Amino acid sequence: MTDEALLSAAQVSKAWPFEEARKLLKRYPDGKPDGSPVLFETGYGPSGLPHIGTFQEVLRTTLVRRAYEVLTGGAPTRLVAFSDDMDGLRKVPDNVPNQGLLTAYLGHPLTRIPDPFNKFESFAHHNNAMLRDFLDRFGFDYEFVSASDRYNAGAFDDALRGVLRNWQAIMDIMLPTLREERRQTYSPVLPVSPKTGQVLQVPVQVVDAEAGIVRFEDHGDMVESCILGGNSKLQWKVDWAMRWVALGVDYEMCGKDLTDSVRESGKIARALGGRAPEGMIYELFLDENGEKISKSKGNGLTIEQWLTYGSEESLGFYLFRDPKSAKSLHVGIIPRAVDEYWQFREKLADQPVEQQLGNPVWHLLRANGYHGGDGDKLPVTYGLLLNLVGVLGAGATREQVWSYLGNYVENADPAAHPELDKLVTNALAYNRDFIAPTLQRRKPEGGEAAALAALDEELAATSDDATAEELQNLVYEIGKDPHYGFEQLRDWFKCLYETLLGSSQGPRMGSFIALYGIANTRKLIAEALP
Repeated sequence: MTDEALLSAAQVSKAWPFEEARKLLKRYPDGKPDGSPVLFETGYGPSGLPHIGTFQEVLRTTLVRRAYEVLTGGAPTRLVAFSDDMDGLRKVPDNVPNQGLLTAYLGHPLTRIPDPFNKFESFAHHNNAMLRDFLDRFGFDYEFVSASDRYNAGAFDDALRGVLRNWQAIMDIMLPTLREERRQTYSPVLPVSPKTGQVLQVPVQVVDAEAGIVRFEDHGDMVESCILGGNSKLQWKVDWAMRWVALGVDYEMCGKDLTDSVRESGKIARALGGRAPEGMIYELFLDENGEKISKSKGNGLTIEQWLTYGSEESLGFYLFRDPKSAKSLHVGIIPRAVDEYWQFREKLADQPVEQQLGNPVWHLLRANGYHGGDGDKLPVTYGLLLNLVGVLGAGATREQVWSYLGNYVENADPAAHPELDKLVTNALAYNRDFIAPTLQRRKPEGGEAAALAALDEELAATSDDATAEELQNLVYEIGKDPHYGFEQLRDWFKCLYETLLGSSQGPRMGSFIALYGIANTRKLIAEALP
C-alpha cells in the first residue's frame, strides 16, 4: 500500500474514524499553523471504579487521532487523558469497601479522600491508577493529566480569573437552563471550604477578579477567600469549557447523556475567548437488562472482567463497532467478539486498501503502530475452545486442553501459538464461571438414539486422520437420512449439542470431533445412549 493510495482511500472512507477526522481536517488541513500538536482529550470522573465505558473513550479517540494523522501525512498530535479528580464526592459507590470511611468525606475533593482500598494516597489516586494501568497495558500513547494537580499548582489560575471576569456572561448562559430553585444558589465557581475542606455549592459574589477574591457563606459565616491555587473548582459545564480553552483542546467526544453539556460548554468557551473542540456524541452502553451502566451501581463490566474471559483485541473490536448505536455490554457478548475479531483480522491482508480502511482491525492495529504480520489467523475458534473445555468439565486444565489441541493444531505448542494460549486461559475461566454450571445433557428422544448409534458406527469405521471437513460431511449425511426423522439439519445438530455437549448451541461438529478425537467422541455417544 503506497502513501498516495492510503491517502486517496482515507479521504473518501466511510469508516467513522475517518469521518470524524475530516471534521478536524477542516479546522487544521495540515496541522496547526504554529507547528504545535493538535490536542485530543478524553475525560474521566474517578468517583467510582473504572469500567469499559471509560476505556472506550480513549480507544475511540485514539482511532480518530490516527485517522487524522493519515489524512494530514503525519501532522503532530497529542492525547490527554484528563481526570476530573477535584470533584467533590457526591455519593458513595456501591461496589467499594469501607463505605463508612467514604461517607465521612462526602463533599470533599476526590484526591483529598482516603483510599478505601488502603493502597494509594487517595480514592482518586486509586481509581486513576486502575485506569492508567489498563491504558498502559493496551499500549496507548497518552498523557495523563489530573485536575487536582492543575488546580493545586496554579496552572488554571489565569483561566479562573477569566471566569471571574466573564461572570455575568456565564451566568446568562447557565441560568436559563436551570430550575428556579437551582438558580437561587448556582455559582460557576465552587469554593473549597477553609473550615471543612468540602467543595461548597453556595452563591458566590466576585470581589476582585484579578486577585481571585470571592465572597460566600461558609457554614454560617460570610467569608472572603481567594479561589486560586486549589482553593476552588469550577461547576461541571464551566469547568469543561475552561479546560478546553486553558489546554487548547481540539477534539473531544462524549456520551449521549452529555449532549446538553456540549452545547452549553461550547457557549461558555466562546465567552472565555476560545472555542469548543470538534467531537462526536456516541450512544451509551447498556447492561444485560437494557439499563444504563453506572459507575456507582457497578452494573457494567470492569476491564478486569473482560480480560479474564476475553482478549484485549476483542474488547477493542467490540468498542469499535457502531459507536452511535446503543449496545449491550455483558460477559455473554465476549466469545462472539473474540471470534469476530479474528475473522476480520484474517481477511485484512487480502483486502484492497478501500476495504482495509473499513475493517475494524486495520484501525485497531494501527492505533498502537502495528500493521499486521505473523499470527493473523487463529487455528481454533474461541467458540470451539469453549465447547472443548465444556466437555472436559469445570476442572479442566491448560495442559489438558493443549493435549487435545494436538489433534487439531499443527505444532501444538503454547510457545508457538501465544495468542491461542491466552484464549485457552480465557476459555477455562469462562467455562468455570458461566458454562459448566449450566450444562445439562439430555437423553435422546425418538429417532435421535438411532441417529447417534449410526454416527458411532460411522466413526468406528473412520480413520483417526480424517479431516474436520470429512467428519462434517459424515455428520451431514446422517442428518439428511429421512430414516431418522429430522425435518431439518438444524434439528440433528441441536440433538448433538444437547445430548453430547449439554448446550442448545455448539460448533461445527466436524471440527469438534477432529479436536476432541474420534475415540473420545464415541465415548460421549456411549454415555448419551440409553
